[in-house]
Amino acid sequence: MIKRNKSLIIGIAGGTGSGKTTVADYILNTVGPEKIAFLPHDAYYRELRGLSVEKRAQVNFDHPSSLETELLIEHITQLKEGKSIELPHYDFKTHTRTPETTTIHPQLILIVEGILLFAEPELRELFDLKIYVDTDADIRFIRRLRRDIEERGRTTQSVINQYIETVRPMHLDFVEPSKRYASVIIPEGGYNHVALDLIVARIETMLQE
Repeated sequence: MIKRNKSLIIGIAGGTGSGKTTVADYILNTVGPEKIAFLPHDAYYRELRGLSVEKRAQVNFDHPSSLETELLIEHITQLKEGKSIELPHYDFKTHTRTPETTTIHPQLILIVEGILLFAEPELRELFDLKIYVDTDADIRFIRRLRRDIEERGRTTQSVINQYIETVRPMHLDFVEPSKRYASVIIPEGGYNHVALDLIVARIETMLQE
């Protein structure tokens, strides 16, 4: 069991396609996967099975209300207390949760990743280290376009429409303003190896403390 005062909670936020997962993977591979538990915020999208397919497609998935953040907070608290949790699985093609879950055990380090982490005050307070990945909008859009087509079965036009109607406005309303709460801002995301090495050094220092 991991004692509460031994858990280091790291939040990694930034716009869609900014490179958050790349940063998380770098920390995981450098510090050691055996020391780290990982929770993606987008696993906590609300269950929309009760809505028609057409209604699901109209949901603003970039607004904080689309996420069951209260469950994420509960899971982080349980992991800090040394308890295991069941991570939900979300199907982005159908906008529903699947019956499967993944058991996450408490570790010395918990990394939580998502675009809206720092926009939620109660969630924000849980992090010992807050990292914001800052990447130019055009790069982020290209990455999102590629991901949504290849991994989520979307059409090019649907990705463009969603970006114009919700992704960009919500980024300006919630994601970009939350940058001011970050402990560290990483320009260029996962390609900034100097910043990543400094963060890893800081994490190792915090663990020793």
